[in-house]
Amino acid sequence: MPESLFKTPPLEWIRAFEAAARCGSFTAAAAETGLTQSAISQRIGQLEKQLGTSLFFRRARAIELTVDGEAWLPHVRLALTTLRDSSEALFGSGRGQMAISASQSIIELWLLPRLEGLGRIAEGQLSIQTMVLGAHEADVDDVIRIRYGAGGWPHDHKLKLFSEQIAPLASPELAGCEGHWTDWPRIACSGSRPGWNSWATRFGIATTPVPHLRFDTFLSALGAARAGMGVILASLPLCERDIREGRLVRLSDETMDHHESYWAIAGSDAITRPQWSELVKVLA
Repeated sequence: MPESLFKTPPLEWIRAFEAAARCGSFTAAAAETGLTQSAISQRIGQLEKQLGTSLFFRRARAIELTVDGEAWLPHVRLALTTLRDSSEALFGSGRGQMAISASQSIIELWLLPRLEGLGRIAEGQLSIQTMVLGAHEADVDDVIRIRYGAGGWPHDHKLKLFSEQIAPLASPELAGCEGHWTDWPRIACSGSRPGWNSWATRFGIATTPVPHLRFDTFLSALGAARAGMGVILASLPLCERDIREGRLVRLSDETMDHHESYWAIAGSDAITRPQWSELVKVLA
């Protein structure tokens, strides 16, 4: 059979096109790829010449895809994604190490019960790193991070662990005391999760008694509640096991929803796409 007259363009030209289309300018594409602006422009020019069509309209301060460019871009992205995924599947499984950074509360209440599944995904060494108190940075590096927020991080992979629901909990011993729970001692915890003032405003209870114990970690506050030292406004998903096993009991049928929650976030250097798919099954 006669060979096709069409010659596939070099991969570096195609990558330059995809980067420029995604970034919106040759300059931004150059910064992302580590090339010069003139090199990006030259590669795209060569690509257009070989394809016999213009892929971009050149404006004074920006670029815009032509009809042909818009039509070709989804196919380019699919091809590059397929190339990356197949490379990871064939050659990336020997990574042999996975690192997760989280607060001590999340490590004990969410990760440790899932440790066996996490170990299988790591296919080697699993490193669990305790987040330094007050450090809420979320660098895009080789670490999977679990952070509390609304999900607006720039990472390639993001998973909301659960929808946050908050309710008052206490030990069975305290719950058996006389009187209404709103009059019992209260435990407070610093952080982004709504506290007693938010609950009082939402459900019309008194803002007193003022919490007599205040902790800087949820895990410490939870320990005090388990010991019967007061009522805690707690995350129901994080305390599901405590409630199921009878260490804590709910004091109200009312629940306060919160728009923020814990998210697992990771860049492409922290985990492969196949590993991330398995991580979603374990963590969610």
